[in-house]
Amino acid sequence: MPRVIAAGLAALALTGTAAAQDRPDIVVGVADLPPTLEPAKELSNVGTRITYSVFDTLIRRDFLSAEGGSGSRLMPGLAESWTRVDDLTLEVKLREGVTFHNGEPLTAEDVAFTFSPERLVGEDTQLPRGRAYFAVLDHVEVVDPLTVRFVTKAPDPLLEQRLASWASWIVNKKDWQEKAEANGGLPRYPVGTGPFKFDEAKTDQYIRLTAFDDYYGGQPTAETVTFREVPEQAARIAGLVSGEFDIVTNVAPDQIAQIDGYDDVETRSVVLANSHVLVYNVDQPVLSDKRVRQALNLAIDRQLLVDALWDGKAVVPLSHQYPSYGDMYDATREGLVYDPEHARALLDEAGYNGEEIVYSTHPTYYLNAVPAAQVLVEMWKAVGLNVTLNVTEGLDDIPNDDLQIRNWSNSTRYPDPLGALWIAWGPYGGAQGNWHAWDSVAGEFNEVGRKLETTVDLPERQKLGKQLLDIWEDEAPGTILYQPLETYGVRTSLKWQPYTFYYMDLRPDNLKDEAAR
Repeated sequence: MPRVIAAGLAALALTGTAAAQDRPDIVVGVADLPPTLEPAKELSNVGTRITYSVFDTLIRRDFLSAEGGSGSRLMPGLAESWTRVDDLTLEVKLREGVTFHNGEPLTAEDVAFTFSPERLVGEDTQLPRGRAYFAVLDHVEVVDPLTVRFVTKAPDPLLEQRLASWASWIVNKKDWQEKAEANGGLPRYPVGTGPFKFDEAKTDQYIRLTAFDDYYGGQPTAETVTFREVPEQAARIAGLVSGEFDIVTNVAPDQIAQIDGYDDVETRSVVLANSHVLVYNVDQPVLSDKRVRQALNLAIDRQLLVDALWDGKAVVPLSHQYPSYGDMYDATREGLVYDPEHARALLDEAGYNGEEIVYSTHPTYYLNAVPAAQVLVEMWKAVGLNVTLNVTEGLDDIPNDDLQIRNWSNSTRYPDPLGALWIAWGPYGGAQGNWHAWDSVAGEFNEVGRKLETTVDLPERQKLGKQLLDIWEDEAPGTILYQPLETYGVRTSLKWQPYTFYYMDLRPDNLKDEAAR
């Protein structure tokens, strides 16, 4: 090789090495950490903010295609293209040259395994919530090393949206199976193809990721990203101001002005495509009469909650539906009604006689959970309901049979009733599948939802969507409170856009440190 060419290549290599060495170590202060990074297991708010930068989907939702990180345009991810072969078949062509964090190449076998009965959609899978997303999927065919076909049991109008959303992150078959066998269960930290790979974790302390420089989307712009657990908001904010943290999550609205008063840190806020909700256990004797549950809902002044706790910046939706649904959204719907007089009348009709109802909440998992609960208890008291508050860090340890009311959140996984109401409250969602809170009265809801899953005609889908929401409101197994404002505190020189999901996207096109040399 001529000396001048060799010298030029060496210089380029040194430049790349220097650039990598100049990358910052980003530290994120979070309220809580997930116990695992298995991406179809950890579908929680605290989990997806981390797994989103470790794993990729075949089709990617481009949140940056609209202002404020709310875009919904679909673009190539691990797939370079996809084509509808017929009403039941979607053919997907994979990118060449993509590698997993363990050095294995991405192949069609990995994709087929990701959605296999063994891992995601089978009766005996350890990831039962996978069926909430892919109940209509029949199987995935391997056509050649870089081509797969998704075959559904019936026409699925949302299949492309599903492949760009939750539970669709691709894992490496070899790594997953080896770790599952070694652990005797689910792998805790499987490998992905994303811009960052798992490095180290200490329970209740931190999870550290390191840059994956072979990422197909370009070299990551940070050397490491450490998510450090700091349950107290005041400590997170103090760490941001002192420079210990580059980003902090879960900032309350009343702290925004304080943070924005500093020169080198600022707040960035989005209204989430997520709603804080309540879940009622309909099998509890005091809650078995739906008129009592309806009274609980009618007694809530949601706008007062928004004004008092969120500085008027959260949003009360028109029930469990959202404008992002497009033609499936009913802008004329009455929405979530506040009517304390009607609540009192329903309680009289039901013969409610002051029996105690216990509302249980974790103290810090959801921002403003405790203040909201305290206000709700007073609102319920005003109509004659005897509700007491149980604030406990062991919320998920309470047996299902003992829970009466608990809080929760529902994200809009894709822009359709199937992407929020059905996934959360259907047979494989948390309300039925995890807590069995309303299985006993959800028969008609489940029947309508299954019809909606395989209906492609828009007028019929609109009819079924309305029916699904009508049943949910009438049975009242819970209710929506509001769509919260999610505010991050961020070092000003760090160019990063939060999304309307809890995802923290740390890909090169959304993370740049202008303070780095």
